[in-house]
Amino acid sequence: MLKPVAAIAALAMIAACGGSGADESTPPEVTAAPAATPAPVAASTPAPAPVAVAPGEPSPEFASLPAPYNAANYAIGKRTFKLCQSCHLTAEGAGNLVGPNLHGLFGREVGSLPGFAYSDALTNADFIWEPHHLDEWLTNPRAYLPGNRMSFAGVRKPADRDALIAYLMLETGYTSAEGDAPNE
Repeated sequence: MLKPVAAIAALAMIAACGGSGADESTPPEVTAAPAATPAPVAASTPAPAPVAVAPGEPSPEFASLPAPYNAANYAIGKRTFKLCQSCHLTAEGAGNLVGPNLHGLFGREVGSLPGFAYSDALTNADFIWEPHHLDEWLTNPRAYLPGNRMSFAGVRKPADRDALIAYLMLETGYTSAEGDAPNE
């Protein structure tokens, strides 16, 4: 019984050291790997990336928006929205967070999104969300509509507010309506 174990151990040692008893001048046989099959390409094409523009320069994404939002910068609007995204979503059907979903905001009566528990200040307010109302709201929400629960100090720079509003118009399904122009 010891002889077969010793023979196996000896063969294992020879194999580990590279000695196989075969003619070592014979090159090893090379087998070709099977050809790789390319992965199928998705049928949908990705959305075009926003065009890079210098900070402060108008973005082509906003060209169809009413003034002053058509002169806003996409990158600034997207960056400014980061202040909002912990409380608000913009995708249709995405639900609510601490704040209501903003999809379809423009043209909607204030305090009327089904499934969101608004403060009395918002449910009792009487206006339709249009860009000029949002501009006033974003300047200082607590001063614009006292008694609301939005704990946000506001966006101080007018150019940042314009960019944020333009970004929201683009991201929330905005369609042009009367009353879009700011009050002058």
